[in-house]
Amino acid sequence: MRTVAVVGASLAGLSAARSLRKQGFDGGLVVIGDELHRPYDRPPLSKEFLAGTLGEPELALETDDEDLRAEWLLGTRAVALDHAERTLRLADGRQVRADGFVIATGAAARTLPGSAGLAGVHTLRTLDDARALRDELALGGRLVVIGGGFIGAEVASTARALGLEVTVVEAAPAPLAGPLGEAMGAVVSALHADHGVALLCGVGVKGLSGERRVDAVLLEDGRTLPADIVVVGVGARPNVEWLEGSGVALHNGVKCGADGRTSLAGVVAVGDCANWYDPRAGLHRRVEHWTGARERPDAAIAALLAGGAVAPGVPRPPYFWSDQYGVKIQFAGHAAGADSVTIEDGTPDERNVLAVYRRSGIPVAVLGMNQPRLFTRWRKHLAAPL
Repeated sequence: MRTVAVVGASLAGLSAARSLRKQGFDGGLVVIGDELHRPYDRPPLSKEFLAGTLGEPELALETDDEDLRAEWLLGTRAVALDHAERTLRLADGRQVRADGFVIATGAAARTLPGSAGLAGVHTLRTLDDARALRDELALGGRLVVIGGGFIGAEVASTARALGLEVTVVEAAPAPLAGPLGEAMGAVVSALHADHGVALLCGVGVKGLSGERRVDAVLLEDGRTLPADIVVVGVGARPNVEWLEGSGVALHNGVKCGADGRTSLAGVVAVGDCANWYDPRAGLHRRVEHWTGARERPDAAIAALLAGGAVAPGVPRPPYFWSDQYGVKIQFAGHAAGADSVTIEDGTPDERNVLAVYRRSGIPVAVLGMNQPRLFTRWRKHLAAPL
């Protein structure tokens, strides 16, 4: 390959570019990003950056002396891939020719229907999103967070520490039931009540009220929640619409093998948009976590440069962490499919728990709340070869 184009300039795209150079690729490298910003770290956006304790320079992912010898095309996005012509078409009309392509276009925050153009309503996915929300939280008031997932919970935790009155609305019977299971999701979500945050579960949102600016959240059960600020944290969708008709197989993102290869030769996918095959589970999974975006590009780039001649390895079980109300929450593996979960150390009432998920007696996931040492041991155990 003489030229490789990386589509996406966040952590996954940067990791892919680094891996190309690390693995000996010395050809042309083009990195395309729809944001104007150089690659930055996203996890602090809902925590330290939102709280004002971390500045923008500290978010930078590149080191001062780093030189990937890449051409950076920022502030524009890819709109089409012509595999036969080995060409990318960009929104600004430019075309990029390459021999290999890395799809790392990430995911976009889902929005609430009818909220467009209403001031005071936010999603949190990008640095610009975080800037806007931080400015509003500094004014204080009543915050309603729609969605009790990790992003919503972190925003609630940060806003509460800033002195805001906070309510979290979750449509499911228990928050975090998807990633953690209902029992442990309830244990983690009890942190809200511990810190004076109202948590309303099992009720959906009918809509928002307000003319130019939001003033309330309308619930499906008829209740009205006054709100000065609303954060919508109801998940994300993979940014893959631009690949329709390209020949790249799409299913909940870009459908990939265990090494990131797609249905087209010379095209791999990494990060939040990539639906990788998981040999441990025998199915495809799309993993939206920082560690996956950092670690998996090595395997994808090896497959790209070798043309698929290298046998794929087994990806490490996904790992993510969250900081809420001063509690460090860590999780590795997949809770789905576990038939039991046991607390191995600590007690839920003290929010100090090490819980292990098992399927037919075999550990498949582990959750830690302020249990870094035990968690690290169990995470290594989960990652052991099959």
